[in-house]
Amino acid sequence: QVSLVESGGGLVQAGGSLRLSCSASGRTFSSHAMGWFRQAPGKEREFVARMRWSNGETYYADVVKGRFTISRPRAGNTVYLQMNSLKPEDTAVYYCAAHAVGAQTWNYWGKGTLVTVSS
Repeated sequence: QVSLVESGGGLVQAGGSLRLSCSASGRTFSSHAMGWFRQAPGKEREFVARMRWSNGETYYADVVKGRFTISRPRAGNTVYLQMNSLKPEDTAVYYCAAHAVGAQTWNYWGKGTLVTVSS
C-alpha cells in the first residue's frame, strides 16, 4: 500500500506565496513521474504540474506557468510545489499524484490540501 500525504495548504492573500509538499510512504515504488493536480469548487480536477523522475523534466499548465515551480529533493519520493503570485482563481484542493514505473497513468493519489486565496 502506498500513501501520498500533502501538506502546506492554507489561506493566503492574492499576490502571496505558499509551498506545498508531498511525501510518499508505505510500499516502495519507482516513480516515472510525480505531479500536482487541483480541483476548484464546482469544477473538474485539472493538471497543474509534473516532473519526470528520470531526468527532472518539468511541465506546467499554461495558467500557472511562470508562477508555480515543481521540484524534488535529491532522494526519495517527495515533491514540492512552490506557488508564487497567487490569484483568487488558484483557490482549490491541490492533489499530489504519482505515476509509478510500469503503470499506465497516475496510479497513486493523495487526499488533497486546500489552498484558499483571498482577494
